[in-house]
Amino acid sequence: MTTTHAGPDGPAEAALAEINRPADAVVLCDACPVLCRIRPGKTGACDRYGNVDNRLTRMDPLTMLVRSPDQVRFAGADWPANPLAARDVFPTGIGASTTYPDYKPAPFIVGADIDGVDMVTVVSEGIFSYCGLKVKIDTDRHLGPETAAVRAGGEQIGHVTTAEYGSQMLSLGGVHHLTGGSKKEGAATCDALLALANGAAVDLTIDGGAAVRVQSRAAPVVDGAPEARMRVGCGSATIGIFAGQWLGHADEVIVVDDHITGVLTEHQAGKFLGMRPAGIRVRGRRSTPGRYFQVANPGLGWGGTDIADPLAIIERIDAKLAWPGLRLLMVSTTGEHAAWFVLDSALHPQPAPMPPAITAAVARIGENCEPALCSVLFMAGAGGSLRAGATENPVLLTQAVQSGRARVTSGGARVFIWPGGGITYLVDVADMPAQSFGAVPTPALVAPIEFTLPAADYAGLGGYTDRVRPLADILAETRPRGVTLPGGVFPR
Repeated sequence: MTTTHAGPDGPAEAALAEINRPADAVVLCDACPVLCRIRPGKTGACDRYGNVDNRLTRMDPLTMLVRSPDQVRFAGADWPANPLAARDVFPTGIGASTTYPDYKPAPFIVGADIDGVDMVTVVSEGIFSYCGLKVKIDTDRHLGPETAAVRAGGEQIGHVTTAEYGSQMLSLGGVHHLTGGSKKEGAATCDALLALANGAAVDLTIDGGAAVRVQSRAAPVVDGAPEARMRVGCGSATIGIFAGQWLGHADEVIVVDDHITGVLTEHQAGKFLGMRPAGIRVRGRRSTPGRYFQVANPGLGWGGTDIADPLAIIERIDAKLAWPGLRLLMVSTTGEHAAWFVLDSALHPQPAPMPPAITAAVARIGENCEPALCSVLFMAGAGGSLRAGATENPVLLTQAVQSGRARVTSGGARVFIWPGGGITYLVDVADMPAQSFGAVPTPALVAPIEFTLPAADYAGLGGYTDRVRPLADILAETRPRGVTLPGGVFPR
């Protein structure tokens, strides 16, 4: 539990102190525009702030990153002093409290000597109405048409965006869903984003498509079936990878794929190996030799198509090229679907027992597929008054970030800064400490954010140098919890 003050001494704070005088037994929380009035022993609407002894109190502890687990020593009640070097401790915005709107300095502006360099880290929790999630789902299954609505609890919270190699992509949240629709839509969006950002599983439905359960770093569940494999490649790429392993064991191989179906003997790989043309033409639009588009509709069947019988994609068999006894393998891009056929005297494919060499080759496809996972990335614009918590001239902070002089982290995790104007960043929630995110009923997400730069640069951008406090003092006052980042990554 961390006790926080609303800001520096001044008229606003004096007015707040008058409202919060003990006789009233009620405190006003100014951490967001809701302005909750909190009775003794209670918390506000977000459950992040409470009334403890007639003082506005941040209920979650301030969180510090440490370099290794055995250094987590300062969270206990018996801790007498800071046992760690400053380079081994990094202050995060988790539990730091919020300053919104930022007419006052950030809750913590921390100074530390790191390897002989005076550094400053501005620590806050940002309230983000302009935020969302980009969700990457490793699957060949058709989740829904591009731009289709994605819903949680029946409310639209986002849409399907462009598919990438072996993955379906969702864009969730954003200011239009959080604030531009109905109150119910905004609440549903906020609840789903918060759950996903904090690592929980969320059930989504896609208009004209599938139901999918999404959870960061967990396998997607599509229409009740857990996904196991991410495709090794498209149908054409799969042929390019494994053509040499099929040579001498199969006369034709067709790799069924919703996007690019591959036909071995027409493909450049088959020609390079000197394979005899088999004369089996598949449906769809032919691209370059051995590559076919639109062989079937998207679906949950073979290779992300809607077919259950792979022979359905064969358009014709050329009697001038094919021959009785021709050995045909049909396989999906993950190897989860495979069938072996031999052409009879009428050149009709007949099911046959799969030879051991082909069984091994199909297994090799599966071996080369990575595990199917969901990746959840938080994206937000750190603009507006958030920057005023760091400097009196906010554009200078933006310029420092864009030039690389100031580094942005979120809960200590490294972020990607989008080029162009503003401070728009992207971070994998799995790289952040557990339960890094909160929410306020405006609705908006609350996320930790830290700006780190040399002390001289901080002074140069108009920073609140008189509010810089030594790291050791903050550790002693707040008695924070210590955590390590997933994977042992440390921001220094």
